Amino acid sequence: MAPVIQALRQHRARYVTRICVTAQHREMLDQVLSLFHIRTHHDLNVMRPGQSLEDVTARVLQGMKGVLAAEKPDMMLVQGDTTTVMAAALAAFYADVPIGHVEAGLRTWEKRSPFPEEINRVIASHLADLHFAPTIQARKNLLREGIDPSTVVVTGNTVIDALFHVRKTVRRNRRRFEREFRGIDFHRRMILVTGHRRENFGEGFENICHAIRRVAAKHPDLEIVYPVHLNPNVQRPVREILGILPNVHLLDPQPYLPFVFLMDRSTIILTDSGGVQEEAPSLGKPVLVMRDYTERPEAVRAGTVRLVGTSERKIVAEIERLLSNRTAYRAMSRAINPYGDGKASGRILKAIDRFL
Repeated sequence: MAPVIQALRQHRARYVTRICVTAQHREMLDQVLSLFHIRTHHDLNVMRPGQSLEDVTARVLQGMKGVLAAEKPDMMLVQGDTTTVMAAALAAFYADVPIGHVEAGLRTWEKRSPFPEEINRVIASHLADLHFAPTIQARKNLLREGIDPSTVVVTGNTVIDALFHVRKTVRRNRRRFEREFRGIDFHRRMILVTGHRRENFGEGFENICHAIRRVAAKHPDLEIVYPVHLNPNVQRPVREILGILPNVHLLDPQPYLPFVFLMDRSTIILTDSGGVQEEAPSLGKPVLVMRDYTERPEAVRAGTVRLVGTSERKIVAEIERLLSNRTAYRAMSRAINPYGDGKASGRILKAIDRFL
């Protein structure tokens, strides 16, 4: 959302922009706010130890009631498919505030995959008044659900705007980042790993870790870098299975700038993240997605992404294919990114102008 906020701020004569965060993920939120120089006006601070989805939903819904009553906005913008987005959109609907949904129309058509994101974004779509679809396929998904075509605008994805914004900074400061990640040999090929999906908890994550272990053992000259999500369901199997391997580097979750650096320096990216499926192709990186379904099929069709699920055998086989087959690697790394040209926020602003 940062590029949209920056675009709105460039038109202060027309728009008063007020920022509300729920802090559903406090650690990740604060460093991004700092990076993009965003000052918040409302912070619901909903994060609690051991919280459930029901807890988050209730606190966001109740907190947004007060924010909307105080601000009385002409429109509320939400982005993505988190529980925050679903609950905030519902609160705006109850308050009769028009809703603009950034990154609208992503679908797997499997309501429990990803969980709970698939249902979160479906609910947000049927509450929203203006839909900013990142791709033509996302627009088609919305029309399939009966959304009014006149309310859907294809914009590209704002995450590409954000990536282009920081990429120059990252590349200018490459040596500094290399020094910060001591112990990682950046002269070697590197696999970057991220994983946090609830549907992979348990056996799925264990399979992923065993696959990484096999690859690490077979390729001692390969660096595997894994910023490990703080959720105990991720930490436990990762630490137990991968904790003692000399060429596997388990890091704390990374701020956005150093994470972009790691993506830019990687050879292959292994992930279950949605955003990484969009960002990595803009950096020319093949992405293996540890999920059975993706709401980003455009990347699969374009050839930048391959679905590998959580099968140990399949993950290992696909990594080995990219490590050993130059033709296969080049085909994925040089494919065109279908998620935009870095100008999505400008298109969103034009659509808001027309709506209001």
